[in-house]
Amino acid sequence: MNTRGEQDSLGSVDVPKDAYYGAQTRRAELNFPVSHRRFPPLFIITLARIKRMAAEVNRDLGLLASEPAAAIITAASEIVAGEHLDQFVVDVFQTGSGTSTNMNMNEVIAGRANELLTGRRGGRSPVHPNDHVNLGQSSNDVIPSTIHLAALTALQSRLLPALRHLHAVLDGKSAEFAEVRKIGRTHLQDAVPLTLGQEFGGYARQVALGIERIERCRPNLAELALGGTAVGSGLNAHAQFAPRVIARLAVETGCPLREAENHFAAQAAQDAAVETSGALKTVAVSLMKIANDIRWLGSGPRCGLGELKLPALQPGSSIMPGKVNPVIPEVVVQVAAQVLGNDLSIALGAQWGFFELNTMLPLIAHNLLESIQILGNAATLLADRCLVGLEADRDRCAAMIERSLAMATHLVPVIGYDRAAELAKEAYRSGRTVRETALAEGVISAGEAERLLGPVAAPRRGG
Repeated sequence: MNTRGEQDSLGSVDVPKDAYYGAQTRRAELNFPVSHRRFPPLFIITLARIKRMAAEVNRDLGLLASEPAAAIITAASEIVAGEHLDQFVVDVFQTGSGTSTNMNMNEVIAGRANELLTGRRGGRSPVHPNDHVNLGQSSNDVIPSTIHLAALTALQSRLLPALRHLHAVLDGKSAEFAEVRKIGRTHLQDAVPLTLGQEFGGYARQVALGIERIERCRPNLAELALGGTAVGSGLNAHAQFAPRVIARLAVETGCPLREAENHFAAQAAQDAAVETSGALKTVAVSLMKIANDIRWLGSGPRCGLGELKLPALQPGSSIMPGKVNPVIPEVVVQVAAQVLGNDLSIALGAQWGFFELNTMLPLIAHNLLESIQILGNAATLLADRCLVGLEADRDRCAAMIERSLAMATHLVPVIGYDRAAELAKEAYRSGRTVRETALAEGVISAGEAERLLGPVAAPRRGG
């Protein structure tokens, strides 16, 4: 590997010759070979956006000369546009404040700015990663701010649109299935009938409530810790630095951002991340319930419930020809399980706010953004690859109602609970339907049976 020497406060370090980053990033890369997981591009792009706005504000405040400011702004803008992402090499599992990733960003921006100004990549002059790129900032306020802004952006651009789409599809299915009567089930046992439309209306409402829960988290995520610097006191930051940077970020992102009311709370705790993760967990549990119901209702096709017909997307077995599995609901269930695990890690991480700083920020950032991303993807897949092509087996639904012993419930107002229970037991013993048993024993007339139990379902071929 061709290398060049780079300096930091601990001495000289060899870094790859073509790298924009410097000594601190290389030390972190060597110190933390843990998971090979990196921060997602959104986090890196959001951090670069903050650095760009910081340079603009520091220039306008007269704290940064125009030439280095212009080079920093250009370098940061390139990263915001998706360039140089391969230069962010530090593992997620690193120093708990995220300092290594903050310095990775500072060094890449400085290294690229120096190339723009001198033709030489890297280095600490004329643009210095700490003195210029990190001016008015600390990892301790920048990384929490990046977590909040990246999460807000992801909710706004990915998850909420996906959930709204899923809700619309479920709502449409509720209308489509409004007249399809089917048997209800409680405790995995037959219960009284309802319509498939009512069942899907329940799913749609779950998603609508999930959207509301996520929306309620957004105002607290909109508070940014920027301006607190090391411990929340604002040391070495101009009084106008944070308000101006946050105002520019709000305009560019469309997010209603504001400076934290209390910087000590904003840096020592991660309560907004915990709240958001809790809402994501609730959505995950809702999607798991919906996906599992669809798996069960579509089970079969001959020896299961078989009330739904799921789209056939791919062969389901390497040994059983013709088998087709409910692959999309299974993906959704696995995503939900991952989100639940992420939520636990975030909750544990948020407890690591000792005194003036939380020291599990990278873990919180990675898990929160992953949960938002995979939930959005899962919701879209469920809507487009499963629900859109979902059909009701109307004959099967009707036949299952007729066979259910719970139909005896409809007779209770006429013959009483105890007599209805005896009829249900006799129907079960004899293998007849409740209707057949009631008519055979002369408990009700044919007209009453039609009125109380509905018309006789047509026999289902092969069912």
